[in-house]
Amino acid sequence: MRKKELISEIEKTVAFRYLRPKRKEGFLKVVSIFSFLGISLGVAVLIIVMSVMNGFRTELVNKILGFNAHIVLKPYEKRIERDYLKKIQSLSKNIKNVIYTINGEAILLKEDYTKGILVRSYSKEEFNKIKLIQESIIDGSIKNFDKGTISIGKDLAISLDLVTGDKITLMSSSSISTIFGTLPKQETFIISSVFSSGLSDFDQNVIFMPIPDAFSLFDKNEKDMFLEIFLKNPENVDLIKNNIQNLFSDYFVYSWSDLNKSLFGALKVERNVMFIILSLIIIVGAFNIISGLTILSKNKTKEIAILRTIGVSRKSISKIFFLVGFSIGFFATLTGAILGVLFSYYIEEIRFILSNLFNITLFPEEIYFLSKMPSEINLFSILIICISSLLITTFASIFPSLSASKLDPIKALKYE
Repeated sequence: MRKKELISEIEKTVAFRYLRPKRKEGFLKVVSIFSFLGISLGVAVLIIVMSVMNGFRTELVNKILGFNAHIVLKPYEKRIERDYLKKIQSLSKNIKNVIYTINGEAILLKEDYTKGILVRSYSKEEFNKIKLIQESIIDGSIKNFDKGTISIGKDLAISLDLVTGDKITLMSSSSISTIFGTLPKQETFIISSVFSSGLSDFDQNVIFMPIPDAFSLFDKNEKDMFLEIFLKNPENVDLIKNNIQNLFSDYFVYSWSDLNKSLFGALKVERNVMFIILSLIIIVGAFNIISGLTILSKNKTKEIAILRTIGVSRKSISKIFFLVGFSIGFFATLTGAILGVLFSYYIEEIRFILSNLFNITLFPEEIYFLSKMPSEINLFSILIICISSLLITTFASIFPSLSASKLDPIKALKYE
């Protein structure tokens, strides 16, 4: 006994013919094309936008975590002792490095130009432990990071026309007494290296210097120093942060997620809102399917009546029209997914071509903080988008297919 097919050959044949409207049914063909294009573009745009937003978040997290400590332990009044490093290191296997450091704010002076910058200081040995520093030096060498030298960002070097070996002056809020009164402390440094973090804002506003120079420039000492803690897996930061806080209750402890909670919360909300808004494109395409199937059923009244009189059931008529609408939605979703993935994969190349072709800046570094258009193709996001598209087009195909199946063949042939 043959197993009954879900969709019979006659249903497939008739549905396939309806997918190719005759020349006199030009309007129906236009509606079908716009349905296909609407859904394809909706799916493609959704994948592109989600990929860019995922890529933007990943790049931002990598840059923030690469140059900034994952957890910071700062003193209120009581100084941080050297043996704290071993205590913290023994807390978890997830802890990679614990580094002594001190920060400050200064004014960079070069001829008639002044600029406020953030100074971060490390010892030469601990400066070499920061992985992103090792990978981001584009001029000079971290081996030259000695007393009297500094490392500056690429964007700052470009804006001031600086290269390694040049000298710049830094002025701090600390003061020195002279015969002319109290004056801000100024010191001159040699540029030992230039780094490129990929974050334009960071490269423009942060410099690194050895700890002894920071002590001198900001008039500070070891009691002002704090600890930067780097983790092997910085995503799981909260548990370790709480353990450190419990162990050192007299100190101020915070993590990278505490500093950037509002930023990543805003990115998440924006991604969800964009998904909802761009889903409307697919819904518009789905309404076109409803319109197209409704017009198709009206144009095919005679054919439907003939099919009914030769024994084709209402259920089969419903399947035929459902198959027409579902086929449009399925192939449109597949086409949109392919286009979206290809566009997302080559998005930086496409941005570069469009920028040169039209002489416009599509992704300004000073606004987005990144030097190139980020994109991360997430298979789970693509699956959610495709399933959502198929569900929308499936529901859009049900109503007109049921309406077509309810046609009375006697009345239909009577008026033909």
